[in-house]
Amino acid sequence: MDAPHDNTGRKGLRGWWLTPPRSGMRRFLAPWEYRNPRPWAVLHIAGGTVALVLGGIVLSLVTNAWLILGAFWMVVALANYAVGYWMLSIADSVTPWT
Repeated sequence: MDAPHDNTGRKGLRGWWLTPPRSGMRRFLAPWEYRNPRPWAVLHIAGGTVALVLGGIVLSLVTNAWLILGAFWMVVALANYAVGYWMLSIADSVTPWT
């Protein structure tokens, strides 16, 4: 048995992603987001605000062809707000560096 040279850990980003050194809800976050979830959550909320403004501008052009595009931007804004809120709840629920 060659115990000192027995390296069974996975190599590369794909292997790290499959067996991440993190726990709980942080496993659902991308590797570059889980270390500092609060700034990424703020970016999601800011992106949701931009999408909401864009959807409002598109919906102000009330024609039948633009309604679907305006609704699309509103759904994108809602998704960004939901992810941002979710990431903020993760950031508030765990202690730093866990």
